[in-house]
Amino acid sequence: MQEQEKFLEELNVQIAVVTFEAGFLARAYAEDAGLKWPLLVDEDRFLYHGYGMLKASFLELVGPATWWVYLKEILWGKWPKKASGDVSQRGGDVLIDPDGVVRLHHIGRSPADRPAVKSILETVQGSARKS
Repeated sequence: MQEQEKFLEELNVQIAVVTFEAGFLARAYAEDAGLKWPLLVDEDRFLYHGYGMLKASFLELVGPATWWVYLKEILWGKWPKKASGDVSQRGGDVLIDPDGVVRLHHIGRSPADRPAVKSILETVQGSARKS
């Protein structure tokens, strides 16, 4: 998504990344990801729970989709890093338009389950046209 930063700026899209990790882990994540967007810390997981992002099961965490993502990363020369923190916490994507309407609400079924960047950008463009 960071590759689309200029396009998102042109649409006046404001992005924030939410994590439940605080302190060193949050800073390490932001640095490792080269994150330029604000990193919001939700230690109590109020937003996670509010958007239905609860715990993933063991089978969801170690299923074929997860291994496929790791294999692709390895083939591109990126070795997976040792996990830290709560690896069972589901992630997801939520897009909220300027009127407070949720335009996209995706709860990841596994670490590999993310909406395609193209579909997110199409949702953003559609929302921008409605504003």
